[in-house]
Amino acid sequence: MAGFRVPGPLFGGLRVVPHPSVMLILEFGASSPTVEDGAGRRHRGSLVAGPGFGSGGGVRAWGEHVECVQVRLSPVVAGAVLGAGPADLAGSVVSLDDLWGREASRIREQLGEILSWEDRFAFTDALLARRLEARSPVDPAVAWAWNRIVVGRGLVRVDRLAAELGWTRKRLWSRFHSHIGIPPKSAAKLVRFDHAVHRLVAGESAAQVAADGGYFDQSHLHRDVMAFTGTTPATVLGEPFLTVDDRAWPTAEHPPRTYVPRPSARS
Repeated sequence: MAGFRVPGPLFGGLRVVPHPSVMLILEFGASSPTVEDGAGRRHRGSLVAGPGFGSGGGVRAWGEHVECVQVRLSPVVAGAVLGAGPADLAGSVVSLDDLWGREASRIREQLGEILSWEDRFAFTDALLARRLEARSPVDPAVAWAWNRIVVGRGLVRVDRLAAELGWTRKRLWSRFHSHIGIPPKSAAKLVRFDHAVHRLVAGESAAQVAADGGYFDQSHLHRDVMAFTGTTPATVLGEPFLTVDDRAWPTAEHPPRTYVPRPSARS
């Protein structure tokens, strides 16, 4: 999870780049963020979005004086935590009020009364842990298949996964899709894209990223980035949604901290 504070307006909106997780936004600021889903619909307040949300590059977030805790949940556990599986979201976005009812309003009030980010993270962590404990366990076979795709950075053959489970491709497709929200091949493509685009943002050449990432050639990578983001690999380097990841979603080399976008930043 990460904390975000937007003290001023996001001019032009913030493009949402697809990620292989379920995104949970818990907002508690002076005003509510707005997400335009690319189909002309606008969603305000706390929300949940399925894996791959933002594909095509048409999804944008707007807001001013917004504060929120953003959580990236593995699709494997998201259904148990949220009470609605990724398959129910299918890459779309829903209001947390619709999922949790009055509890969503109570969470907003409680987060607003907490003064530090560390305490907000602790509150959110405890909340999600309680919800997970109260619900059915995760399907271990689906969890294994998902983890293989993630660890393999999307470079895993679906027929091999099915064979190792002792399943047919049809059974793997059905079980995986019902729990994760997308088919295994689409999940692998999304995971592969996520690794590739972050390597591009880190400054690696498109040719090298394509060669290492399982793409046929640089043109194949170009088409994939266009399909997911609506923009070219050269343009995607400046997307704020990606360039804050090393701070908002740290690795061992980058300690965690909150991200405060500059009010004048343009996406």
